[in-house]
Amino acid sequence: MSSGPSNERQLMTRGDMGRVIRRMAHEIVERNRGAAGVMVVGLQRRGVPLAERLAAAIEEIEGASVPVGALDINLYRDDLTARPQPLVRPTTLPIGVEGMVVVLVDDVLYTGRTARAALNALMDLGRPKQVQLAVMVDRGHRELPIRTDYVGKNVPTALNQEIQVRVMEFDDTEEVVLVEHGQEVLR
Repeated sequence: MSSGPSNERQLMTRGDMGRVIRRMAHEIVERNRGAAGVMVVGLQRRGVPLAERLAAAIEEIEGASVPVGALDINLYRDDLTARPQPLVRPTTLPIGVEGMVVVLVDDVLYTGRTARAALNALMDLGRPKQVQLAVMVDRGHRELPIRTDYVGKNVPTALNQEIQVRVMEFDDTEEVVLVEHGQEVLR
């Protein structure tokens, strides 16, 4: 994906990430006037543990649990033929999406192509009342008219930079880092 040396700078600590999740949970509850009818769905991979944390924070605020699921979008990507065999992960939803406010959760919003694929995958599962998007980091460089409803942090980036959201489940650490590569990163 890149060549040349790279270095990284921490943008968010574990504590920062926890505060962001709690803030976004409050924003979701406020915007939707509670948690009734809200489902939180994480995009495979790193969006799933973030969705679980968000759902737990909403439950802490409202005193009622919200359904939380996982959505795999690999077969909906517009670059499917350009990639090697996609690794398809499970899509699991505890209830149907019909009539629900579905909050899609992802780690980083970049071009908007992942969010578009997620919308297509979600619509194949039913017709939600509304779809909202929550991301830990919005790094800009949109190629599609996609915007986030809830954002942890806006981080303008150059094309030779990458944002990595690291979670305990996959990375044995919890942080957000900006990685600067020696040369431009290919999209």
